Amino acid sequence: MKIIILGCGSSVGSPWITNYWGKCDKKNPKNIRTRCSIFIQNKNLSVMIDTSPDIKKQILDNKIEDIDCILYTHEHADQTNGIFELRPFFWKRKKKINIYADKRTLKILMDRHDYLFFGGQGYTPILKGNLIKKNFTLSKKKNKINFTSFPVSHGWIKSTAYVFNKIAYISDCNGIESKDLKKLLNLKCLIIDCLKINNHPSHFNLDQAIYLSKIIKAKKTILTNLHTDLDYEFLKKNLPKNIIPAYDSMKLNF
Repeated sequence: MKIIILGCGSSVGSPWITNYWGKCDKKNPKNIRTRCSIFIQNKNLSVMIDTSPDIKKQILDNKIEDIDCILYTHEHADQTNGIFELRPFFWKRKKKINIYADKRTLKILMDRHDYLFFGGQGYTPILKGNLIKKNFTLSKKKNKINFTSFPVSHGWIKSTAYVFNKIAYISDCNGIESKDLKKLLNLKCLIIDCLKINNHPSHFNLDQAIYLSKIIKAKKTILTNLHTDLDYEFLKKNLPKNIIPAYDSMKLNF
């Protein structure tokens, strides 16, 4: 199985549209961060989590040629606004692309982008919406990935965490219920929200992300959703050995 960190930046990315870099060294290309998303490939089965506003650049930079389905964490713009860019994959495949989300997120996406699901105004519907289950399997021919999903706190809403193949992806989170922590014990890899050094009302900060990694005993932890106050080299030098900062187009093999 291969995972690509397509984007690891906060909701405004790094640098901001105003060319603000914060504490990030602009000379280091690993500080150029698009909005959060990952790509999972198990042989011929391809799954993407979230469609950020930067999806076209992410897809082209990583030479991704096909996507079988999309999983969504939540409805915020930095995780969903690239949904329109999925149309060429429909034209290529000539069949609807399955997307999976919780009830709230799916309703918002269908209301916001009704033409992509139901057609009209000259548009052909290209997406099929599916409610995620606590445990589900995505498959293509003989290849499959088993997923466990559960809600986590993300400020005033819930975001969805995904666990698969002893790997967890939790990109937007500021709290996990104790009963769900058991699902994260002894992971091969935890990819976790780490927005800032200081506290934030809807995201883990640096200390909280490190603490979570320790209590669940993850073999490797990768920090994502990084804001402009978290420089790549600063993190690399100051983190425990088993915790590393993500960077765009980072490739992981399992």
